[in-house]
Amino acid sequence: MSKRDELIVKYAADLKDKCGVEPDMDFLTKVTIGCGPSIYNKDSSTVSGTDDSELATVKNNFLIKKLGLADSADLDKAIDAVMEQYGRSNRTKYRAVVYYLLAKHFKKEAVYNK
Repeated sequence: MSKRDELIVKYAADLKDKCGVEPDMDFLTKVTIGCGPSIYNKDSSTVSGTDDSELATVKNNFLIKKLGLADSADLDKAIDAVMEQYGRSNRTKYRAVVYYLLAKHFKKEAVYNK
């Protein structure tokens, strides 16, 4: 099993156990691949739910640039809802899981079908 496959299994477990979501493995794989090499770096593979600059990066680089959403208060609300769903007390929030939940929230799965 490759390192990426191992990470996908770990992300699926987080979705199921910490977020209460039954993961769509095909979509999770696409999101993970879309994260690129950041998934292999300890710092960039996670999202800090309490760091405003980190959350701004998720908003600008993922929601606006990747998913093509317009900047609005809805984006901040969605990020906040995902952080709540993942568990604010959970110190390790994987970027691929956060992106998966946000893409599902905005029904933007088609972005990964290119």
